[in-house]
Amino acid sequence: MEIAPRLRLWTRMPPFALIVDRDADTRAMYAEYLRLSACRVDEAEDGREALAKAIAHHHDVIVTETRLPGINGFELCTLLRQDVTTRSIPIVVVTGDAFADDVLRAKNSGADAVLVKPCLPERLLEEIARVIDMAATLRGRAAEVIQKVRAEVARSDELIDRSQANRHKRMMRSRAYNRRDTTEPPVAPPALVCPACDFPLRYDRSHIGGVSERHKEQWDYFECAKGCGTFQYRQRTRKLRKVYP
Repeated sequence: MEIAPRLRLWTRMPPFALIVDRDADTRAMYAEYLRLSACRVDEAEDGREALAKAIAHHHDVIVTETRLPGINGFELCTLLRQDVTTRSIPIVVVTGDAFADDVLRAKNSGADAVLVKPCLPERLLEEIARVIDMAATLRGRAAEVIQKVRAEVARSDELIDRSQANRHKRMMRSRAYNRRDTTEPPVAPPALVCPACDFPLRYDRSHIGGVSERHKEQWDYFECAKGCGTFQYRQRTRKLRKVYP
């Protein structure tokens, strides 16, 4: 029996396969062929045994019939897809049920490939190689996506930390800045007249405020001696407005 051509099917390490079939002769035929193709092989004769072995050993591929004692092949596929330890294992269903509805049911249950008996071992081996490579490719793509997401999350965390650090610095500078009322402001208040009566306004005080020492502002407050009210003059905009009453 020629082995070398089969070995070329494995682009990675030869797989660990679980063969599930109630017929001992069928299991033995597939198992022998896979072993000659450098595979490690595990066997189960019913669905319950297959599920227990799959969870315990985490095979690289599972080959199962649909007609199984206990848990049938459809139910086995569904349970394998629901369990976190087995959901990513490729499943090849080899079934004697050739009806289209049965094939569709197998795929809907989670099978990656469905082969109809009689199925030669050579054909099964080719399909095993295909689904294993497909699963490895998908895992590689998923790993790349996860790596990119992690990099983006790390970058976002870095930007958030940097933003929070800058905000903290701004707050510290802001808290250190002395906002105050004074009668000796940095910029001398202008001589202004009341917009209501044209009588000269009397300077009262100035307020020094703004974001920081570097970006400070000055508001000068005046009163009208004739009782027109209190006025505010903003140095930056050079605008006068009445603030009281």
